Amino acid sequence: MDAGDPSRHTIPVRPPAAAVPAVSNSSLQKRAAEFCNSVLETYKRKSLSFWFLLLLSSATMLVAFTASSLLSRLYYANGGKSKWIISWAAVAGWPITALVLLPPYLFGRISPTPLSLKLFVWYILLGFLSAADNLMFAWAYAYLPASTASLLSSSSLIFSALFGYFIVKNDLNLSSINAIVIITAGTVIIALDSESDRYPGVTGKQYTLGFIWDILGSALHGLIFALSELVFLKLLGRRSFHVVLEQQVMVSLLAFVFTSIGLVVNNDFQRMRSEASNFKHGEGSYAMVLTWAAITFQLGVLAGTAIVFLASTVLAGVLNAVRVPLTAIAAVVLFHDPMSGFKILSLVITVWGLGSYIVGHSSSKVNS
Repeated sequence: MDAGDPSRHTIPVRPPAAAVPAVSNSSLQKRAAEFCNSVLETYKRKSLSFWFLLLLSSATMLVAFTASSLLSRLYYANGGKSKWIISWAAVAGWPITALVLLPPYLFGRISPTPLSLKLFVWYILLGFLSAADNLMFAWAYAYLPASTASLLSSSSLIFSALFGYFIVKNDLNLSSINAIVIITAGTVIIALDSESDRYPGVTGKQYTLGFIWDILGSALHGLIFALSELVFLKLLGRRSFHVVLEQQVMVSLLAFVFTSIGLVVNNDFQRMRSEASNFKHGEGSYAMVLTWAAITFQLGVLAGTAIVFLASTVLAGVLNAVRVPLTAIAAVVLFHDPMSGFKILSLVITVWGLGSYIVGHSSSKVNS
């Protein structure tokens, strides 16, 4: 039958067309069933205590990091000026993890992990990077609204995926790449709308500086997650949870040392008293903000490290991105941050990119 044969146009097409949805529905049902079976099998492979720890760590990370971000902004909003002081407060809570280690040592007959030279060098590197990361975010929160800073920090998911792929060999599929592109677009939208949410007294140069440090801090955050997982895989071997606690104590302690050195060199220890006296609501409020900043940040990092140990860098990056809309909404409610149409669009795009990343990662797990 050639192209000019009119009988070609009289062939009924309704039966095949009707059959397509049936095939499509069957395919969707099959995929849904495979996904549900995969989730159920994954659940059965792990103990109840594992899921309890993972759920507890996830909830703690979301709440603690959100609270820490808001407290950092509150510090600057109520009269704080120093970048080093709020960075120092973030790691000043390192004894919290050390206290958690005491029961296993005293009652669990567990000995500390031998500290080799190679492992100690890794701890020094991670401690230095953590101190630098805290300082970068301090600059960001000094000049940016908390909602804007949190939206920009969603880019840490991008860097977690990339560093996880190159360093730890985690999967990076098309959905993950799509999420990276989408979240990047959300970051660009925030940059284009920079004039709408700049605080009075913050210059354009300061806003740009906060923007840049936020992105760099997010990149460093993703690198720290990937390197932490690499240390677990290559040196610690995921042997037990107390090993993760030891790692966190050492990294936080060394970050505390590095930050304390910066505080001394910058003469900010002496400035604490004058800052406290000029702080809104007085010295008591100043002490409470720094104390809770230390507690919440340390709990967030501890929970994030636990998630890297229990699951992977991927889940830690996903949860770190989940807190973005939580922080943005809380900042609008508590600090009355301006929420322009562009920022709302950026928030929607960020959540969309996050969803794409989760779906892509879940699909790769099902296929594997």
